[in-house]
Amino acid sequence: MSDEKPTRRDILRPLHLLLIAAGCGVFAMVVTLVSTGAFTSRVNASIANGTYDGLTPLALGLVVGGGAFIVTLLILAMLILAVDPADVTKTIDRPVLYDEKPGGDDPDSEATGRRASS
Repeated sequence: MSDEKPTRRDILRPLHLLLIAAGCGVFAMVVTLVSTGAFTSRVNASIANGTYDGLTPLALGLVVGGGAFIVTLLILAMLILAVDPADVTKTIDRPVLYDEKPGGDDPDSEATGRRASS
């Protein structure tokens, strides 16, 4: 394991966020294309004959993929706003959701202990 600890700024770079959102958009587009039968000969033949009613699977896939890209990008941007700017330059040396004090000191357990003894 390396001794170099990444900062939050290193983890939350804008290009990484765009790539995550693009990955979600491409995934949603592929799922839409597969589920609408875009790769089947029946659908492709009806599109070529002009008898296909509605939005073509490719256009629908692009709409769904673009929507997923935008929604993912907005959600990630809102989550980044929740990060305290002072924490951006701090190094991450432990999991984020652990308690501040190692050893399991829980202030709620002391409060319940006082109520039980009185």
